[in-house]
Amino acid sequence: MPLTPDSELELLFPPSLISPDVKRALHQDLHIRPLASTDHARGHLAILSVLSVVSDPGETAWRTQFAAMRAAPETYFAIVILDRATDRIIGVGSLFVERKFMRGLGRAGHIEDIAVDKQQQGKKVGLRIINALTYISEQLGCYKTILNCSDSNIPFYEKCGFVKKENEMAKYAPLDSPHPPRL
Repeated sequence: MPLTPDSELELLFPPSLISPDVKRALHQDLHIRPLASTDHARGHLAILSVLSVVSDPGETAWRTQFAAMRAAPETYFAIVILDRATDRIIGVGSLFVERKFMRGLGRAGHIEDIAVDKQQQGKKVGLRIINALTYISEQLGCYKTILNCSDSNIPFYEKCGFVKKENEMAKYAPLDSPHPPRL
């Protein structure tokens, strides 16, 4: 199935926010764009499973989540890279923009969920995703763009221009709580 044109899709945000330099640097067989309402069928969750266990809530629930994200303008920026020949997703990443009271009511960009199909790793797909998300963050006026990663991924993110700073802490909700977390 050939690539579906962006103009025929309901996208999470305007594609004009994606860096022209990243588009030019992408291999000609690939296409980058915002997440679309129909990307469940293009393998969005399968690519995310490279990172962690991903349960499939079904297409209806996935679309409900998409609509909720789309209803929060200038907050969620999920992008996908697709194989033009198959219209299948081969890489994903997200940017969440946090509005702050400090730094003159500033904004901070949080990069999350960078995943690339195992067969496409080592081909600079991840680099293009990071560059695209960082560009969006900067275009929206974020004073910093941050992400969390494992120690083994630090060299990759350093190549992308990030520097190691401080530490991450996490506290997970207990599974047996009255309001169990969604996993």
